[in-house]
Amino acid sequence: MKYVLLLITVAFYATSSAQLTADSASLLSSVTISGVKKQTLRHTPFNISVLSASQMQTGINLTISDALSKIPGVSQITTGIGISKPVIRGLYGNRIQTVLLGLRFDNQQWQDEHGLGLSIIGIDRIEVLKGPSSLLYGTDAVGGVIKIVEENIPEAGYKESDISGSLFSNTLGFSVNGGIKKNTGKKNWRIRLGADSHGDYSDGNNKRILNSRFESYNLKASVGHTRLRWTNQNNFYSSFSRFGFVMKDNRDRKPVDGRASRTLDGPYHAVLFNMLSTENSLALPHSKLQLNGGVHSNLRLENEGGNKISLNMFLNSFSYNAKWFKPIGKNTDFILGNDVQYQVNTNYGSRVIIPDAHLFETSFSGYVKKKTSKFDTEFGLSVSERNITTRFTANMDYSSGAIYPFSNWYPSINGNAGISFNPNNKWNIKLNASTGYRSPNLAELSSNGLHEGTYRYEIGNPKLLAEQNINTEININYESRIVNFYGAIFCNAFQNYIYLSPTGTELYGFDIYRFLQGNAKLYGGEITAKLKFSDKTALETSYSKVTGKLGTGKNLPFISPGKIVCDIILNPTKNFTWKTGTDIVSAQNRTGDFETTTPKYRLLHTSLQKMVDFHNRPLKVSLTGDNLLNKTYYDHLSRFKYFGIYNPGRNIAVTLSLPFTKQINNLKN
Repeated sequence: MKYVLLLITVAFYATSSAQLTADSASLLSSVTISGVKKQTLRHTPFNISVLSASQMQTGINLTISDALSKIPGVSQITTGIGISKPVIRGLYGNRIQTVLLGLRFDNQQWQDEHGLGLSIIGIDRIEVLKGPSSLLYGTDAVGGVIKIVEENIPEAGYKESDISGSLFSNTLGFSVNGGIKKNTGKKNWRIRLGADSHGDYSDGNNKRILNSRFESYNLKASVGHTRLRWTNQNNFYSSFSRFGFVMKDNRDRKPVDGRASRTLDGPYHAVLFNMLSTENSLALPHSKLQLNGGVHSNLRLENEGGNKISLNMFLNSFSYNAKWFKPIGKNTDFILGNDVQYQVNTNYGSRVIIPDAHLFETSFSGYVKKKTSKFDTEFGLSVSERNITTRFTANMDYSSGAIYPFSNWYPSINGNAGISFNPNNKWNIKLNASTGYRSPNLAELSSNGLHEGTYRYEIGNPKLLAEQNINTEININYESRIVNFYGAIFCNAFQNYIYLSPTGTELYGFDIYRFLQGNAKLYGGEITAKLKFSDKTALETSYSKVTGKLGTGKNLPFISPGKIVCDIILNPTKNFTWKTGTDIVSAQNRTGDFETTTPKYRLLHTSLQKMVDFHNRPLKVSLTGDNLLNKTYYDHLSRFKYFGIYNPGRNIAVTLSLPFTKQINNLKN
């Protein structure tokens, strides 16, 4: 409870402070462009996967990254069960852009052990756009975009509320959340609170992984209205999380305590973020205007031992984006967009691994979408620039060579073009090509220090060039009453790809790594198929594979091995669903310079969901299990494997969800 009070208090203070500075920052603020238009997946030439809230409930998903890893072509880099970040076709971190509440979400994800840190509560769905999307979403979208769509408001004249709770066997953990929302017709509001608490996890040998515990507290709220031609939605999201951090010498730093203990008296990360945004749509006489803006703050604290905070980084982001939609002919739309973002990174800790800095970005784009009876065509062009200026930071460690303050400017031009062909209501064929652009992040440019979580001394290079890539892709889709099929083949070619490489030298006993760059290529594909034998029985299977190579022929790191997922779905009654299946993961022997190979493994999972009547209300009961055979295995993208630590063993979760709905008597028209 004390952390909930701390979260609300700090969130209120941070939001109040942000409002005081909003006037001075409004000219600099901005973010991403959201989707061009709401449309069915058949009528866009680009590869978009949608993960609904109901689909997320069929697996054990402690974070958003867990849920996303179920999508073919998407995986996750993990540092235990609480710290994880999504990987789309071999790309992660600043190459993947996350859109939250209409804004670009940045939580200093440049470091391997910095997770995305977002809860799945209060989400309607997640849309994943695979491939470069710099034209639609600005820079840092060379690998794809993760767009998080919040829960819908109720129908006009209704008030809805719900409460949900889960228990987890492996971590002796729990998750609870509850929300209430109301729509009077002209006005709507919602609020949701959630808390997660997990002890240490156990591997397949029932060995406890000391200090892998974590906790998270989340608050979401929004208020909106509709007036004539103007629709407005104002959002607030605040989260406070703490993650125990496992290191090579962890047992020397963390005393052994009770199995269910949540005490964080060893090394840990603490992250507090607050986001305040406004989303607006204005219907003009012959066009439409959308305006989004807001402020986002991210405070990252690290206790690396000694019971004190050593790393203390505070990132403020001010964002704005505008889109103007104008019909220019029969079934043809033109979209003009402008994005601006301004960021300030400040250090307050005794240890600094990246300097204080200012980042400014702006872009202008034009986009055309045309629809005919069988073809949907989209193409566009954008011009962007980004400026990064670092300041001298007194407590940076320059012992291995100075990285002095600098100011770099990165201009770019990007485009995309694609066509979707629908010869009939069963077949759909997509062809598309798009380019992306990403300037080096602060770590790549100016890192100079020991990264405790990776046991590397990393040195940046302020002369790095911006990455530029082009992705080409072919998609084939077939839908019928019995068979659904989807297949995709892609090739993503990079110029100036930035990667970390060992130098073969040491400092203070730690290996020194430097950021280098060169050409690279990632290629592969995904296949999914669903056979519906009857209204009560179906079979789903998928396969995904990606290969990453540098121009020198060396392998790129953090590339997932090939994976097959096969599930049988049974619906014996209207209110009961049983889904069970297996994950078959290939060995990964094509590794980067500092990686180890990973053997193949197979996992068994299951999910049962039942709707029961509870005092005339539909109570949803879910029983979910992962790694049912308690397999000991290493996931190739688990950073724990370098310490000889296996992934989690068997985990059983029980979830109860109870909704409430009430009609409002005094509905205002």
